[in-house]
Amino acid sequence: MNITLSADAQVVEKSRRLARQKGTSLNQLIRDYLEQLVGSKQTDSAAMEFKQLALEKGGRSSSGFRFDRGQANARK
Repeated sequence: MNITLSADAQVVEKSRRLARQKGTSLNQLIRDYLEQLVGSKQTDSAAMEFKQLALEKGGRSSSGFRFDRGQANARK
């Protein structure tokens, strides 16, 4: 999908220079930024879900759960 953006000429030129320094294009920098932006929304959603679970469960695990430090630290 193509989109059209409007930006100050100096900002565009500085961004192009940055892209060249990174060995990429301005177009790719913008795509990467948009993907990162969407990914951060998923992270925010996961954090909110964790907070809600913590509040609902009051820090307690399900009945019968036993923490096993050896199993938690086991390396495969």
